[in-house]
Amino acid sequence: NEDTVVKFDTAQTFKPGRRFVIGVPFVWLGVFFVVPFLILLRISITDMGSGIDPFAPLFDTSDGTWRWLFKFDNYAAIFRTAADSAGLVVTGLGQTIYLDAYITSLKYAFFTTIFCLLIGYPFAYFIARARPSIRPALLMMVMLPFWTSFLLRVYAWKGILADQGVINNALMAVGLIDEPIVMLYTDVSMLVGMTYVYLPFMVLPLYATLVKMDFRLLEAAHDLGAGPWKAFWLITVPLSKAGIVSGAMLVFIPSVGEFVIPSLLGGAENIMIGRVVWDEMFSSNNWPRACALAVVMVCLILFPLALYYHYSAQTRAASAN
Repeated sequence: NEDTVVKFDTAQTFKPGRRFVIGVPFVWLGVFFVVPFLILLRISITDMGSGIDPFAPLFDTSDGTWRWLFKFDNYAAIFRTAADSAGLVVTGLGQTIYLDAYITSLKYAFFTTIFCLLIGYPFAYFIARARPSIRPALLMMVMLPFWTSFLLRVYAWKGILADQGVINNALMAVGLIDEPIVMLYTDVSMLVGMTYVYLPFMVLPLYATLVKMDFRLLEAAHDLGAGPWKAFWLITVPLSKAGIVSGAMLVFIPSVGEFVIPSLLGGAENIMIGRVVWDEMFSSNNWPRACALAVVMVCLILFPLALYYHYSAQTRAASAN
């Protein structure tokens, strides 16, 4: 009984501490995500009228009655064709520049995630299988680019991929090409720059998962007659699924809203939604439209994230049972 009382008192003593530890992430999430998101949502339905105040009132009581001044046209304009916006009759389904930008952003984010996975998985596997004494040095090499300015790293790729850049000059020097290959301001430059920048975000979660794997399972598979590739697909890949999903999320989510790389390495046809939001807010001074675009982009990101966490919760529940 005394032991029971002591355990109960100890649990009661540490209960506020547990609440504090759990509450800190929720406070951080509320202050730095929920509040800014609500501000974006409020501006996105604001009717600025002829003024330029993005925080114009949302209701009017000048006639003695309440009159709401919500404006949802900013959201409708995202899915409205340019001709329809001009009052012309349109047949069929058209696409605005906003839809094009969303589709382009999702496309580049998807392929960036795939390339980061294809390149990052061997990196992470090699580091996890390396001797423990050299793993810190290998991890430092992965994180070394973070010690340099993000902007400088992207600018460096302009010098590498330009018509008179390092690659073209080297190929012409050895006689492989007679004239420069156009690589800058194309899909190639976009994917190369984004893959290079976000590759560490794929390598680190994969390494954290692979380093905890029991490699004796591979030895057992080999003893049972499985070849290296079969053992890799049936044992290594399923056990590293959590790292693959985490790395994919860490790469895909920031890639969708990327702004710097499309501005420096992308061409006129490589406009992503981050650049469109910038133009609407600072060039057109249309804050409600820019906020509506940002709200839709956040919702597009949160939907697959919610599905992932729902699937993870179901998997953990099934494993516990």
